[in-house]
Amino acid sequence: MFKKILIANRGEIACRVIKTARRMGIATVAVYSDADRNAMHVEMADEAVHIGPPPANQSYLMADRIIEACKQTGAEGVHPGYGFLSERASFCEALEKEGITFIGPKVKAIEAMGDKITSKKIAAEAGVSTVPGHMGLIDDEEHAARIASEIGYPVMIKASAGGGGKGMRIAWKDAEAREGFARSKSEAASSFGDDRIFIEKFVEEPRHIEIQLIADGHGNAIYLGERECSIQRRNQKVVEEAPSPFLDEATRKAMGEQSVALAKAVDYQSAGTVEFIVDKHRNFYFLEMNTRLQVEHPVTELITGVDLVEQMIRVAAGESLAFSQQDVKLNGWAVESRLYAEDPYRGFLPSIGRLTRYRPPQEGTDGDITIRNDTGVSEGSEISMFYDPMIAKLCTHAPTRLEAVDAMADALDRFEIEGIGHNLPFLSALMQHPRWREGRLSTGFIAEEYPDGFGPVPPNEQVVERFAIAALVVSHILGERNALISGARFSQAEKRAHEDKVVRISGHEIHGRIDDADQGYRIKLAGRQAMQVATDWKPGEKIALITIDGDTQAIKIEPAEAGWRLRQLGVDVRAQVLSPRVAELARLMPEKQVADTSNLLLCPMPGLIVSIAVNEGDEVQEGQTLAVVEAMKMENVLKAERKGVVSHIPVKAGDSLAVDEVIMEFAK
Repeated sequence: MFKKILIANRGEIACRVIKTARRMGIATVAVYSDADRNAMHVEMADEAVHIGPPPANQSYLMADRIIEACKQTGAEGVHPGYGFLSERASFCEALEKEGITFIGPKVKAIEAMGDKITSKKIAAEAGVSTVPGHMGLIDDEEHAARIASEIGYPVMIKASAGGGGKGMRIAWKDAEAREGFARSKSEAASSFGDDRIFIEKFVEEPRHIEIQLIADGHGNAIYLGERECSIQRRNQKVVEEAPSPFLDEATRKAMGEQSVALAKAVDYQSAGTVEFIVDKHRNFYFLEMNTRLQVEHPVTELITGVDLVEQMIRVAAGESLAFSQQDVKLNGWAVESRLYAEDPYRGFLPSIGRLTRYRPPQEGTDGDITIRNDTGVSEGSEISMFYDPMIAKLCTHAPTRLEAVDAMADALDRFEIEGIGHNLPFLSALMQHPRWREGRLSTGFIAEEYPDGFGPVPPNEQVVERFAIAALVVSHILGERNALISGARFSQAEKRAHEDKVVRISGHEIHGRIDDADQGYRIKLAGRQAMQVATDWKPGEKIALITIDGDTQAIKIEPAEAGWRLRQLGVDVRAQVLSPRVAELARLMPEKQVADTSNLLLCPMPGLIVSIAVNEGDEVQEGQTLAVVEAMKMENVLKAERKGVVSHIPVKAGDSLAVDEVIMEFAK
């Protein structure tokens, strides 16, 4: 067994590997760029080595610096995590030449499976079901459009060396095939240093289901069930679960056995994942094999009890698997939500900044519910434009799927993040979506259910009532505290606390009254029976745990606009608790008008202008490309929302812009 290993990665996956290595008694070495000097993975490791400036291609992608760090520290092995150098055969080969063990598969397997074109040919030869497509290289945009037409639209345009949703586009017509080829090629070159592109048939109503493998160097290979990863946005996974609510035992067995056959065909050794597209009839087609640990591996660990990082380390050290296929049992259900630094109200565009508040829910097992949070940040950490925007992976495990989903909803409501835009509201809303709860999924779920993007979730009658109770309680508690302060200003506070109140929430007015009770409070809303309410909330706390007739709810709460901001289940509203007379006067107040920015193209996220596609004076049509902005290694195409004439372009290619900075103006 290794005495010391180096983790050639950063963020949550580096922290994750360090935890298992520490438990196994293995010393760890972290590497870091200038941007990560104070990062959590650097603090957690036993040693840390600086490897360069913030851009990944000058630090984390520099194989020679990783090898030099191994020599400096005496690290015997390197765990690559995912991304960066994790699937680069040349890195594995360079390590072997230096006598350093790569904690992952061998060069042959990485080369065979790392190229999507080659991997499909090998998969077909191994008897794995594959998707129809053109496996040859594409010359140019016209060639791409011609091949796409021959395959038949829709098609998926992919970078051969791609991953993480980068270098991937769906095309439904020739124009989209041309533009998709150009963008995919550019992203692939930027992200992977390899701009080869291929095209395959896009399966409609597809589900993304993958099989987790573990294989050793002694001829043993087993599969650890499947994960469903169908909730995706721009081919980037957002929510995953294990097992899949769609597979039956026969399909699971067939997919697993084909995956093992593929692994044995390339003498695979380590953890790996075979990804499939599954249609509505449970026909499945090989997509690709990821020769590394997957981001979503925790859900498999939760339902099988197998520590995949530990198994990778043991296999790399030459050990045989200590269990067989018959030993693998799938217990309960696990769900993973990826918390991204992206603003769901602005089309999920990346957000950068500092985490002024970061308070995840408490990890551990309580009864049948387990909560796990894999992260690489802490309060005060900076979310940089140089790396992936994922903040954390929140996982829940329970006996059944709906119990795991409900546990996730509650855990998300207890998760506090401030300082940056983040997708917590979207994830919270998703957990209540009927189609998600029923398991009727496809990779088009987000596009289909949120065609105009994600917006504020309107509160239903039940949520309005719950928020009214919360607002009454916290206002009452604050009033009681104010009554203890000496001075005329608060002399009537205690008396007023027990008068009738009007709670204004999102156009609703709820009349109610709150009184002290033996254990908590007694609240009577107009038209409803009195309810028993209890809470230990104190002014200043950001989350209130409020029990209403025995049912405990976690509600995010903070002062705002002469009242309260309340958040739960993706609903985000303002509430005011007023006397009947003040409520009457409030109805007469005029509403503030929003500024008109309809003639401006604003930068939707902090990013770099890659190109400007039009000139001042040009007439543009609806849907026409105006500019391309790169942020976090993804190229975002900004298109005209309607016909107009460009009057002014104050920026140029190469400029770095802040969010909402003007890119161009249109004549009114």
